Amino acid sequence: MSAMDNATRNAGDMINKLTIQYNRSRQAAITKELIEIISGAEAL
Repeated sequence: MSAMDNATRNAGDMINKLTIQYNRSRQAAITKELIEIISGAEAL
């Protein structure tokens, strides 16, 4: 039973870490896109 609890906990931890990694990557892409848009507007 303890092994199942540990496996469940570890899976949850992994999901949390992957979610954070995905969100940071997504945020970086959005920030890059906004910078490109702002830079393009300034060029006009």
